[in-house]
Order: sequence, then C-alpha cells, then structure tokens
Amino acid sequence: MSQNRQRAAFDHLVQQFHASTGESRAERWRYLEAAHVLGQNRLALHLRAHWLMLGFARSLGDRFEARGQLHHLCVAPFGHLVRRMPYGNNGRAIVPPLQPMVPNAALRACIAEAMRACGGTAPEYPGQKP
Repeated sequence: MSQNRQRAAFDHLVQQFHASTGESRAERWRYLEAAHVLGQNRLALHLRAHWLMLGFARSLGDRFEARGQLHHLCVAPFGHLVRRMPYGNNGRAIVPPLQPMVPNAALRACIAEAMRACGGTAPEYPGQKP
C-alpha cells in the first residue's frame, strides 16, 4: 500500500470519526481503532491515532482508557525504534501494546471501506480468516 493511500485512508477514518457524533460509542471507537490499525506502521499516524483515542476517552470520562492511551503514547515510539510493531492491534487500553492481533470482521470492513474510498485495497493480516 502506498504511503499516500495509507494517509488518505487514515484521514478518511478520522473524518468519519469526527462526523459520527450521533453514532454509538462502539461505532465511534471502531473508526479510531481502524485508523490505529491502518497507521500503526508509521510513527506520526500511530501517535495521532493514540492522541485521538486519548481525547475521545477523556470526553467520555473513561479514566481507564485515558490512562491506557497515555501509556500507549509513551510506548509507541519505543516500538517503532526497535521495530517491534504488533500489527493488527486495535490500540485500545484493554489490549497489551505489543500484542499482535487479527482485527475482527467489523474492523476489517471499516478499513476496507476507507481504502476503497481512497482508491486502494484492504490489507491482509497474518492469520486472517475470510
């Protein structure tokens, strides 16, 4: 996936998040989780995803999630430095920051929609089931 399409799809997901104020919390989190998965291999996008997650957690009054996002913001640069990125990890506080994951079907669909909107195709993840 080209860096331009990756950034465009990431930005698309962030725009969807900002436009989703009338949707459920779960749906709004899905946009941020998808942005995290899509951008986690580029430090600037990765940090931006966690920054947005921190802001959303704080707006919800979710102290556990906000503390977890602060932790992820501190750990992310180190993960990039040692090139140990947990691809597929959704970035939430309940998930260990270095645990690789296969995104669930709803998250993969959200990412695929963002990629299609930007003229790309959805990435595949090791262990992904069709």
